[in-house]
This record gives sequence, structure tokens and C-alpha cells, in this order.
Amino acid sequence: MSELRTGAPSTPVDRYFRISDRGSTLGREIRGGFATFFTMAYILVLNPIILGSAQDKYGHHLDPAQLVTVTALVAAVMTVIMGVAGNLPLALAAGLGLNAVVAFQLAPLMSWPDAMGLVVLEGLLICALVVTGLREAVMHAIPQQLKQAISVGIGLFIAFIGFVDAGFVTRIPGETGSVPVQLGASGHLSGWPVFVFCLGVLLTVALMARKVKGAILLSIVVTTVVAVVVNELADVPAQAWGLTVPAVPDDLVAAPDFGLVGSFSLFGAFGQIGLVTLVLLVFTLLLSDFFDTMGTVVGVSSEAGLLDEDGKVPHLGRILLVDGAAAVAGGAASASSNTSYIESAAGVGEGARTGFASVVTGGLFALALFLTPLATVVPAQAAAPALVAVGFLLMTQVRHIDWTSLDIAIPAFLTIVVMPFTYSITNGIGAGFLAYVVIKAVLGKAREVHWLLWATAALFAVYFAIDPVERLLGVK
Repeated sequence: MSELRTGAPSTPVDRYFRISDRGSTLGREIRGGFATFFTMAYILVLNPIILGSAQDKYGHHLDPAQLVTVTALVAAVMTVIMGVAGNLPLALAAGLGLNAVVAFQLAPLMSWPDAMGLVVLEGLLICALVVTGLREAVMHAIPQQLKQAISVGIGLFIAFIGFVDAGFVTRIPGETGSVPVQLGASGHLSGWPVFVFCLGVLLTVALMARKVKGAILLSIVVTTVVAVVVNELADVPAQAWGLTVPAVPDDLVAAPDFGLVGSFSLFGAFGQIGLVTLVLLVFTLLLSDFFDTMGTVVGVSSEAGLLDEDGKVPHLGRILLVDGAAAVAGGAASASSNTSYIESAAGVGEGARTGFASVVTGGLFALALFLTPLATVVPAQAAAPALVAVGFLLMTQVRHIDWTSLDIAIPAFLTIVVMPFTYSITNGIGAGFLAYVVIKAVLGKAREVHWLLWATAALFAVYFAIDPVERLLGVK
């Protein structure tokens, strides 16, 4: 679906962001910006917990208050830049998974500034790939139906995230040989937090079915109010809510602490670990960042109806450059690599179609610098229903895949299922790419595959076989 024009732009903001051209309104963009913020505001809590729980080679920990500040700061700045430069309803923040690599793989081998310096280097490499056109060329080389499979897989992935974050689905602890997940904490639903989530899901789908404007955002707000009331009236243990307890905060304003900004060493890691290990660590960061972003950009753009007739994303070069710059900014501020967030699809579900929604989201992250206690009132159980709803919206694109043609159907299937099953967008894309080139080769259609896909599939082969490669090179 290409961009739609519904009326003549009436304001400079409308003309710059092409709000009317894309069939949207200022109200939808604002609602979409709010919805995206509330579905990803958890990063203000989660990123400091992940980075703050780890220590570097010298036993040093990062300050939690400073981590909250830099997490909000980089997300605010880079999301606004994405909106203005890329004109896409795409928000950025510290990447989950990427921050775990920094905390638990990089930091134990070096100091925190050295680890963040490697993140900056990885971001600079991403920017170099964009400037040379290689990153954009890879995206354009992907068959349209594989792109749609990526969107579907992301839909299942974020719906699964919603169910897990809310406690509707949990791991089965301490057992071997059993199924890996179960309903609720003990095989059945129990507890007020899960009740709040179920109520939120029912409210969200009911509002969507009734085509109520602002359905997702309205559900988040109402469910949050319910959660606060439940938490006040019922005897709910704080840990039952997870990372965010829906309680009215004692203070609404907290002064930001910018002490971590600029605390990085660009080449400090080179003196701490061997060159082979360093290259492999940067390669892991780069590959995850590269393809998580690719899947997110394609998924959000597709759901927003912004792909052109050839399935290409408008202004892709600028979008990818901003994303690469976000990795640099994240490392420079010690917030870990920042990347595009699939939760942006929540804003698209609210009707957002332009970068103005990102400006709104970025503005809310900037506000969160001073209102962090209020910004983190929304518990996962109130935000997760939006992820489930958006998962449904992305899932509908499965109808565009030709399931009768096995050379595309099998790679599409693997792309879709590997994402939620391995909890990784990158793994799903890699599985699909490898299957695609292998099947094409087996069928004697190798020439139909773009050489960039062959090169990318080879990189993914190394990515999946990283352990034996490390052992072969003597790293382990």
C-alpha cells in the first residue's frame, strides 16, 4: 500500500510531515506518539536494571539514577531526530538484548568506558554501511514476501512479549523434560496483576472492534487507573507486578543526573582483550543491531501502509543513518546501543503515519527526564495489551504470502516461528535468509538470489555457528 492523500495540508507542520498526504490527522499522530511512549516506557526501568546489575572487570557498577537519566535522554533526542529527519513513526531507545551483550559479555572483560567505546565503534560501522549504501541495498535485495514474513513474525514476537511481561505466560521453573512455558505462574491464572492484564486485553479488543478512536491509548490509561486502584485496595505483593508497581509516586519530579554522559573510551578495549575476541564481540553487536532494525523498520512501515509498490521504505537512507547514529549516541552516553523499537507499532495501531508521532514520543521521553516517577507508573500489565493488539494487526499480513510456493513459504514459515520461539528478531531473519538461499540453490534457481542475500546468509551462518568458530580460532 502506498501513501494516501486525503486533503490539502493546512499548516506548516502538516506540510512538513505530510500528515494529510498520508491519510492521518494531527490528533492521530499525537495519540500514536503517546501510545508508543507508554508501550516502551518500561525501558526507563529495565535498561538501568540490566546495566546496573552487572559489574565490569574491575568490580565497578553504573549508578542507577544516572542510568535512568541517560536512557531517557538518548531516547528523547534520537526519537525526535528520527521523526524530523526520517518522517516515520519510529521511536528509538536502548536495545534489549544489545544491553545484555554489553552488560554480560563486554563489561566483564574490560571497564565500563571501554565497553561503551565498543558500542560507539559499532555504531560508527553501522553509519559507514549506510553512507556506502550497503545497508540500504541489503534491505532492497530482500524479496517482498520475506519482508511480509518478517512483519508477521514480529507480530507474534511482540504479542508473546506482551503475554510474558504481563505474567499471562511464564517459564516452568526447576523442571526438565516438560513444556518450556505455562499459563500463569502455576499452570493457571491467578493474582490481581494478571486480572488487570486480562481486563486490559478485553477492553482493547472491544474498543478496536467498535472502531473507537484512540482505542489502544485509552485502554492503557484506563487499565493503568484500574491497576493503581487494585494495588491500593488489594494486598498485592510488589514483586507480583514485576518491574513497575502501579502506585501513586511520592514525588512527581526528580532532577536528572547527567554524570554518565561522555564516559566512554573509544579504543580502550583494544588493550584489554585480544583482537579476535574484540572483532567477534563487535560483529555480534553489529549483526544484532543491523537486522533487528531492518525487521523493525520494515514491520512498522508495512503496517503503516508506507511501503511503495516495490515494497521499499521511503527515506530509508536517512532512517538507517539516524538509527546508526543512535547506537553511537547510546554508547557515548553509557546507555548502551540505542535502536528502533518494534513497540512503535502501537502508535501505528493508533493511526500514526508520520514522524510527528515520533516527535511527540521523544518529547515525552524528554519530559520523563524530570518526571521519571510518574512516567513509570504504567505497569507491564497495563501496557502489554497494546502489544497483543498490535501483534494481531501485524499478523494480518500473513495473507499476502504465497503458501503454495515452497521456495518462499518455507523460509517465510521459519522467519515467522523462529522469532517468538527464540525471543529474537535477528534469529528469525537469519533462519529465513539461510533457508531461502539453500532452497533456491537446491531448486537450481541460485541466480534468482541477489548476491547481497548470499553474502548476508553467509554472515548469518557464521552468526549461528559462532561457538564452534570461536573454538576453531582458539578464542574458547
